[in-house]
Amino acid sequence: MVAAGAHRPGPLKQQNKAHKGGKHSGSSQRRAGGRVSVKAQPRRRLRDLSRVDRRHQALQLRRQRKEAVLAEKRSLGSRDGPPHLVVLVPLHSRAAADDTLHLLQSQDSAVVCVDEGRAGGFALLCPRLKQRWRFVTAQAGDLHAVLDLAKVADSLLFILDPFDGWDSAGEHCLSCLFAQGLPSYALAVPGGSDLPPKKRIDSRKKLAKAIEKRFPEAKLFPLNTEQESSLLLRHLATQKQRHLAFRDRRAHLLAYAAEFVPSQESDLVGTLKVSGFVRGQTLDVNSLVHIVGHGDFQMSQVDAPPDPLSLNPRVVKGQKRSQDMEIQDDSVNGTDEMEEDVKVLMKADPNKQESLQSEVVPDPMEGEQTWPTEEELQEAEASLKANRKVVKVPKGTSKYQAAWIVDDEEEGSQEDDDEDDDIDDDMMEEAVSQEGESSEEEEEPAEEECETMTVSECLRDDQYDEKVEEDEQMLERYKQERMDEMFPDEVDTPRDVPARVRFQKYRGLKSFRTSPWDPKENLPRDYARIFQFQDFSRTRKHLFRQIEKEETEGASVGWYVTLHVCNVPVSVMESFKEGKPLVLFSLLPHEQKMSVLNFLVRRHPSNSEPVRAKEELIFHCGFRRFRASPLFSQHTSADKHKLERFLRPDTALVVTVYAPITFPPASVLLFKQRSNGMHDLIATGSLLSVDPDRIVIKRLVLSGHPFKIFTKTAVVRYMFFNREDVMWFKPVELRTKWGRRGHIKEPLGTHGHMKCHFDGQLKSQDTVLLNLYKRVYPKWTYDPHVPEPVPWVRSESALPVQEVEME
Repeated sequence: MVAAGAHRPGPLKQQNKAHKGGKHSGSSQRRAGGRVSVKAQPRRRLRDLSRVDRRHQALQLRRQRKEAVLAEKRSLGSRDGPPHLVVLVPLHSRAAADDTLHLLQSQDSAVVCVDEGRAGGFALLCPRLKQRWRFVTAQAGDLHAVLDLAKVADSLLFILDPFDGWDSAGEHCLSCLFAQGLPSYALAVPGGSDLPPKKRIDSRKKLAKAIEKRFPEAKLFPLNTEQESSLLLRHLATQKQRHLAFRDRRAHLLAYAAEFVPSQESDLVGTLKVSGFVRGQTLDVNSLVHIVGHGDFQMSQVDAPPDPLSLNPRVVKGQKRSQDMEIQDDSVNGTDEMEEDVKVLMKADPNKQESLQSEVVPDPMEGEQTWPTEEELQEAEASLKANRKVVKVPKGTSKYQAAWIVDDEEEGSQEDDDEDDDIDDDMMEEAVSQEGESSEEEEEPAEEECETMTVSECLRDDQYDEKVEEDEQMLERYKQERMDEMFPDEVDTPRDVPARVRFQKYRGLKSFRTSPWDPKENLPRDYARIFQFQDFSRTRKHLFRQIEKEETEGASVGWYVTLHVCNVPVSVMESFKEGKPLVLFSLLPHEQKMSVLNFLVRRHPSNSEPVRAKEELIFHCGFRRFRASPLFSQHTSADKHKLERFLRPDTALVVTVYAPITFPPASVLLFKQRSNGMHDLIATGSLLSVDPDRIVIKRLVLSGHPFKIFTKTAVVRYMFFNREDVMWFKPVELRTKWGRRGHIKEPLGTHGHMKCHFDGQLKSQDTVLLNLYKRVYPKWTYDPHVPEPVPWVRSESALPVQEVEME
């Protein structure tokens, strides 16, 4: 009989592997083995190009790049492009900039247009070569003028001394220029022709060796004859242009002429009519403009006056033909030229115009408000009755007036609570300020006693005392920096205030790297005033893509235009009349709004003075200048970053400030103002991000010493001084300097001794540490006004690091 059910294999049935088709047979799907490609390739890449096609494609790309470079060279200084802007920068006090200007003006078949208002400024028109130049001399010692002109210059012409090259002020100027971003440059050496030929060759070799470090493979151009000046001009015209990213994506303009029209309400504010050649990108009238050193402004309209530096000027009847060499004088304001044949290119549209609003105005009533219930009202009345105090008041005072009378003790306690957050944990700043106050108090009677002395002796003694006080403060800062290096973040537990009260805003973390920290938790009130992007990098890419597609409408590059800038203070015009450069940059969308900026900087080797966090520094970020008090933090890839109390000389740090939004890339220079008004370069770097959610954590380390040591337990003292503090900090993990980890088991007695358990036996010379953490935020000290620096001189009063001894 045949079994009714089919045979089922048992658990011991042999299972053979499935057949695998080799690479030699089967379809591509079977060869893929079930793997899915990470990124689908576009259709055009699926077609494999042949060798000939690949060669043709590479040839076409090479040809396109070459044509783009040639087109850029031809447009610069041509009839259709802006004049080639050359800035002369003397790097030595003996550098002969005037002789260089006279030689450059003595070109054959060239027309020279002299600017009367600015010393050393002129334009050079060469119709035969179809080139036009604009030469501007940066005043020696004026750091802001040099940096502002370098922001918009096509080429820099460094004037060197034939013997020394550059002095200490020239070295400082070069450091700032290299950090900001150097455009194309050339090195000229006027003078030295009166030397004997042998000495001239020796000095030239010595100079070439001296500049090799700063300018490798740079060529020196002697400037003593007209032929040598022609060679220099040819080199400037044909050399490859170096690009600065922060200016290539924004329209910018160096003022050729300016006129101020006061408003009807006030003579201090009015419309500034600035004329110049558009560079970089197309200028839109609805965008905002930033006048370097003065702030952000709106434009009302853009005019197109006749070009004062045209290669083909209109010939007026009765005027003689120009000779091979002639000089034309143009006034600074140029109002006569601006008024004739002026065409209005475009006017601002109020609906499309960018707003000047830089901060969010926080609404204190923005949160959800509900009317309290009767039970809540009764509880509030009961709490008021419980907290009611009997206070002595003058006769006839009402209950309402009595409620506003506060005891002196209450005032003091409130002030202490407010100040508690700003107390520095090592208590050093307080000591320095107290010394300063006491010295000021002591100086007052000294001034009264000095009435019988002569004025010269009195002044001399005061100046000497000021220098001594500065040296003492500097020595104190060096000691604080050395203490922070030797004992990072360690503080002494206060004896007069309980540790649970003094460190109530701090918390313990199981792991600084992996423990979570909410970036939106307990934000300060200043965060209600700033703007934040949902995705900053995406917004930046979108804006730059629009710039590359050239979708904006407005004044094209190379046009000579007049911008009507609204609500400009009269001080801008006064500084222009004094001969200082007037530089305008158009702002990208959102660049007038305030946010939190993070800069990645490195300490400059020329300065070694200690710089504390939250000290006021001067920032040069891209095209902006401002003052702010920054935070310093470590540059890591984690989500939390430890605060640094000093600007370290050996590592790169992140500097965090409140400032207007700027889209990277942008260079940044940090200066510190001396008491005499000089600006010292202390750090250089670049803009890292615009991110208010970057968490900067301040760490505190409380230290204790093992009193009795057992196998895996120890009695620790001097970390706390009462029993309640030990119980409060019991959940926080302990560590030692020799790598042991542990926790608090229980307090012993009432004087802060505690029994601790560790993962191994402690050494008697070990130190027990407890880490506490708190998120910190920068101070809102943004100030767009930066005072003009005094001409820089190398400081010799700085104390060398080796001389600072610890007590």
